[in-house]
Amino acid sequence: MVNPGLFSGNKSVNSVKVSFRIPYFTQWGQSLLVCGSVPVLGAWNVKRGVLLSVIHQGSELIWGGSITVPRGFQCQYSYYVVDDKKNVLRWEMGKKRELILPEGVQSGQEIEFRDLWQAGSDALPFRSAFKDVIFRQSWDLSHATGGVNHINFEPKGEAILVQFKISCPNVEKNSSIYVIGSNTKLGQWKAENGLKLSYFGESVWKAECLMHRIMSTYRYGKYDRSGNFSIESGSNREVSTNSSKNEVKYIILSDGMMRETPWRGAGVAIPMFSVRSESDLGVGEFLDLKLLVDWAVASGFHLVQLLPINDTSVHGMWWDSYPYRALTAVKAAHAVSFFYQRGVPGIRHLRWRSVVTLEPPPNPELILVLEVTVPTSYSQAKDIEKAKQQLDGKDVDYEATMATKLSIAKKVFSQEKDLILNSSSFQEFFSENEGWLKPYAAFCFLRDFFETSDRSQWGRYAHYSEDKLEKLVSKDSLHYEIICFHYYLSEAAEYARKKGVILKGDLPIGVDRNSVDTWVYPNLFRMNTSTGAPPDYFDKNGQNWGFPTYNWEEMSKDNYGWWRARLTQMAKYFTAYRIDHILGFFRIWELPDHAMTGLVGKFRPSIPLSQEELEREGIWDFNRLSRPYIKRELLQEKFGAAWTFVATTFLNEIDKNFYEFKEDSNTEKKIASKLKACAESSLLLESEDKLRRSLFDLSQNIVLIRDPEYPRKFYPRFNLEDTSSFQDLDDHRYLNNHCDLCVLSIEDGSYNYATFKPSSMPKTVLHSKNLWRQNALKTLPVLLNSSDMLACGEDLGLIPSCVHPVMQELGLVGLRIQRMPNEPDVEFGIPSQYSYMTVCAPSCHDCSTLRAWWEEDEDRRLRFFKNVMESDELPADQCVPEVAHFIIRQHFEAPSMWAIFPLQDLLALKEEYTTRPAAEETINDPTNPKHYWRYRVHVTLESLIKDIELQTSIKDLVRWSGRSLPKEHSEIDASLVAALSVAEAVSVSSVAEAVSVLAEAISDKQKFASSPEKGVLRLHLVIRDSRKKCAELACFSANLVSRVLAMCPAFEKFPLR
Repeated sequence: MVNPGLFSGNKSVNSVKVSFRIPYFTQWGQSLLVCGSVPVLGAWNVKRGVLLSVIHQGSELIWGGSITVPRGFQCQYSYYVVDDKKNVLRWEMGKKRELILPEGVQSGQEIEFRDLWQAGSDALPFRSAFKDVIFRQSWDLSHATGGVNHINFEPKGEAILVQFKISCPNVEKNSSIYVIGSNTKLGQWKAENGLKLSYFGESVWKAECLMHRIMSTYRYGKYDRSGNFSIESGSNREVSTNSSKNEVKYIILSDGMMRETPWRGAGVAIPMFSVRSESDLGVGEFLDLKLLVDWAVASGFHLVQLLPINDTSVHGMWWDSYPYRALTAVKAAHAVSFFYQRGVPGIRHLRWRSVVTLEPPPNPELILVLEVTVPTSYSQAKDIEKAKQQLDGKDVDYEATMATKLSIAKKVFSQEKDLILNSSSFQEFFSENEGWLKPYAAFCFLRDFFETSDRSQWGRYAHYSEDKLEKLVSKDSLHYEIICFHYYLSEAAEYARKKGVILKGDLPIGVDRNSVDTWVYPNLFRMNTSTGAPPDYFDKNGQNWGFPTYNWEEMSKDNYGWWRARLTQMAKYFTAYRIDHILGFFRIWELPDHAMTGLVGKFRPSIPLSQEELEREGIWDFNRLSRPYIKRELLQEKFGAAWTFVATTFLNEIDKNFYEFKEDSNTEKKIASKLKACAESSLLLESEDKLRRSLFDLSQNIVLIRDPEYPRKFYPRFNLEDTSSFQDLDDHRYLNNHCDLCVLSIEDGSYNYATFKPSSMPKTVLHSKNLWRQNALKTLPVLLNSSDMLACGEDLGLIPSCVHPVMQELGLVGLRIQRMPNEPDVEFGIPSQYSYMTVCAPSCHDCSTLRAWWEEDEDRRLRFFKNVMESDELPADQCVPEVAHFIIRQHFEAPSMWAIFPLQDLLALKEEYTTRPAAEETINDPTNPKHYWRYRVHVTLESLIKDIELQTSIKDLVRWSGRSLPKEHSEIDASLVAALSVAEAVSVSSVAEAVSVLAEAISDKQKFASSPEKGVLRLHLVIRDSRKKCAELACFSANLVSRVLAMCPAFEKFPLR
């Protein structure tokens, strides 16, 4: 905020003129508008804001406008892009701007605020991931010169007072910010004579000077603690003070961010349940995160990414291993990772942190964050040690692990119940979280009491009410019992922050239909629907996740309070998060709740085809198009000799050789249920799975999907041109001629092209193209503003054209997987061409690992080896460390902000860790809705921490790629500088080219003296590149390396391939 006392003076004023000036390129029909917190700027009502006028200045569009305000005026304001009706099309991201008039301004004078548009990416350094973790030291600038100086003069005559303001979030201790330029007041480009800026908090630096009415060019720069001056990148900035309007006496330059080399970092991804330690109990524990953070720092990583940690205990069996099927949104973590014990048999105390639940004994549930130390008996310690040995398997045994942990916890709690319940931690947490804690506890109690989470079986408790809840959780109730577990995620999160490591969580796209949230807030969900994904890379038949879709209209009534609560709770533990299936915030693939597959769905929202529109085009037989098209020939083709059994059991003949499904078989769930009954009665002539797939194919043989809520509205079935129903149509005037357009239209959110020529409905088509964008801009900003976490979006799959522009606009970081390129007609992504606002990775939890992918397909492996690795040789059948190193190095060197690697892919760098079959390292199979999530790393964290060789290999990849290293590894021993002297001393006169190359490094020795890291990197590149250029250098480089190693052992891990 501008200091009101920044300028001094005694002359009173009645009114002054405030002008706004901002360069921004708009499209035809768009305008810029300024709106603020006061009535003269619309009081945050954009319709009443001040429209700006535009002038052309070279290739730029400069927008400007002005208001007249009184003495002492101050407000907040922002810029908006609007259409001709002042409808908001786009707005600035980040914090609201502050406007405070300087003292001393005279009546009739003008103050001009020259701003730059605040894009989404400009706000990223202010997210907690950077502010509180990566740039943590930079934001603690108590040592810096504070912005409290007062200007004891005011502009007179032709002079203008110019204030320079810049944001620089990454400033090391004892560094300073300067502005230098062509003006004498700016040092005439001499850094030592430049204008020094003062620190005003929150990364903002300012300085003022008097300038005469001339054009000046300038840039910002930084003096580091070693006295080196670095100037910002990009072209010179300009400030023109030669305005003919002499009343302009003050110019406030808000120059946005200092233009530095974009910060890039790296991280590791692994599910919590997959972590293995020497002390765990069958599954990764939350406090094992501290070990994982230690290994991450030692390997040069700034980030640890987890899958969702929500409670998923819906079914009470291994199906609950699915981490994206949440019992409750984010508020309760999973009991499978609660228990934590360090030590050996005989240890007499356990530390517990967490959770509570109401329960009829003996089933404990609810999670609560607290910390209690309780004594344990020798027999309990023996039980724990025995359980550790039993559960120490290759994979997670979900059911056995849950049962064991709950059993041990129950025994300990029964011994120390009073100690836990009377603890201040418990009382404080219960008081702060009572709002969500009580419904969650009640739900868990009712689930266990009725032995099902299907609340339709709960009698009078099937429908939630506050009255029933209070009676259920009353202390006078016989059911009141609170059980506590050890849960210490917050300790691990704070440990990661102090180590400079971001803990990145995962926000699931949905919740289970039998969850606390759907019980308490049923109006927020469309319970007669199911969420999934259309056919894409992961599954050509689409996916059905089983979650109910969201009732966005209802959620908007309290400004998406349910979402805001989720993010607020999540931010207590994480500083970054992944938005699962971010496409769902643009449009969701919605299926009827009776569907089991994901093919016959529709996007919501989307524009349907009305019956009237279709009839105008001569299409009238809607039953024929929207019901399964079943002919005898098709039955005989699909089922062979079993076709008569299928016809008599599942179908009715409605016309000669034409059939329809019977009432008890007319949905996928009914088909599956009837097949199961037939199998139990031994009536099936073929396998149940094969018959089910074929019957599902029959039910999906349609052209149009009738809207169940509006029967006169229709949606084209995805890939309708592949169905025999479509191929057997007599009249292809529209449907056949435009089938390709139909597929395209589904991707763009419009179904109209399926039956109409593009010129038929231009207004509807135009509207449909904006529909998903508008939907995302209603919801995603709410998520972003609910916390200060760094938000990353999982934007894989079928990507509409509106998605990436919106993500860029909002400052959302996207995801790039090399085998799933966004570009059409490209088989493998090119990491070197990824944009900065991305996370790049060779694989993720939803696909096979790097090793498994390499081994899956020989032809694909050959194409990758030839086209990407540029080799005509035959590749190895196995993903050997050299191959893994090449692919991983590609991703480290990508321009992406983050390179995040599954731990399994990093282990492929060392042959010792590749003995386990690659297919066993896959975490999830998206094509299987009942997949068992049970992968465990086959090596303990303690062993990885001892493996200095692997750590060094990874850390070197981080360093060579120019990505940031954690502070404790950001500098290499100064003896590496001496290694450059070795390069200078070695005689290579017989190889003139090598001498030339090495001379470049020698001349840079002084430059690199203050940055040993760059020095050793340069030395490494010199040797490696020289080898490539001249074969005679092999002997020389071997000699050089041996001499370097004698002085600097750290150089040993630099491979010179």
